[in-house]
Amino acid sequence: MRVKCVLCDSIESINSNSLQAKRLRNRRIHMYLCPTCDERIEEKTKKRHATGNFKLYNFKIKQDSLI
Repeated sequence: MRVKCVLCDSIESINSNSLQAKRLRNRRIHMYLCPTCDERIEEKTKKRHATGNFKLYNFKIKQDSLI
């Protein structure tokens, strides 16, 4: 299966029977990242997390008083 990286637009081929290929075919919201872009994002995220300014926003769930 030929896939295109959403960040750098490089075209690569992956195994058509792999789990990643199945996710890309069946769930269109999943995006493919090439290994170089994936590593670059991982490193930058770890650096931001180490600074202490990295926040994960948890959505507050409203509880219904009738339930």
